[in-house]
Amino acid sequence: MKRILIDSDPGVDDALAILLAMKSPELYVEAITTVSGNIHVDQATENLLRILGLLKMSKFPIIAKGEDKPLVKPLLMAAHVHGEDGLGNVSTLYNQDGSPLYPTIDSAISDISGVELILEMVDRYPDELTIVALGPLTNIALAIRKDPIKMRRLHAIVLMGGVFKEYGNVTTTAEFNIYVDPHAAHEVFSSGIPIQIAPLNVTHQVVLTGERLSVETEGRQGLISSFLRDSTKACMEFYRQHVGFYGLHIHDALPIGMLTHPHFFKSIDTHVQVETEGNLTSGMTIADLRDSRQEKTHNASISMEIDADAFLNHFFNRLFHQD
Repeated sequence: MKRILIDSDPGVDDALAILLAMKSPELYVEAITTVSGNIHVDQATENLLRILGLLKMSKFPIIAKGEDKPLVKPLLMAAHVHGEDGLGNVSTLYNQDGSPLYPTIDSAISDISGVELILEMVDRYPDELTIVALGPLTNIALAIRKDPIKMRRLHAIVLMGGVFKEYGNVTTTAEFNIYVDPHAAHEVFSSGIPIQIAPLNVTHQVVLTGERLSVETEGRQGLISSFLRDSTKACMEFYRQHVGFYGLHIHDALPIGMLTHPHFFKSIDTHVQVETEGNLTSGMTIADLRDSRQEKTHNASISMEIDADAFLNHFFNRLFHQD
């Protein structure tokens, strides 16, 4: 079993990733830290408590609230994609008796910050803990600044972020998580910690259509099934208007799959750099992916291909187990 800490800005695809991780027997989720990204960290933390409320568990991971803004840039959020609450506005849904349809769990938030919790978990599980980064890398960069030697005792960082060989989803050159805090990403990629990346060019290969979701949830009455239907509506409508299909890419679920089912993926080892200052290229992830490259140092493994059908089947099998 792999011990992981999830660092996230819970929007819709983050929620699906967290559920997948919690439903994966190969993983033990020791802690979850939140960060501003898709939504402000205060809302992200509330969202996390709502996501965990979907699960029938006696013990939940340690939870800590992380940073509320990027290292340098003003915060850019994505409510226009994920809904005002970041979860497709499920916080506005109520039962007939007036109780929330998706209540938050009554779980205490740690008194220490997300950055401090990251360092505490690395100290507790040196060379064993993997961080799964699903949002901007602000918390992780600050933990590296505070204790770079300790952070190099991480087993790895597995992240959703960046884009190679195609356009970004914020600008033509940048993916959202890296674009929001490129300075943090630069520090993480320069840290010497082993990094595995699920970039847009592989997450775009996995398409969850509205039709597929309807088929998979038909007849199911559990909270997870209804949450999937309700939370994804706003995203799917955004995709219909701006991308051209009714559905969505479940970006953040892929790093979980990389940990539990690495055979679904084909990857390449290379050296990744992050542009922090370019007027047109801020947040761009740069790597030489040519077969003839002569690099002598690698700092990351980039997933380039995925068995999308196998992954989606696995995703639904895991989420609906004992739902």
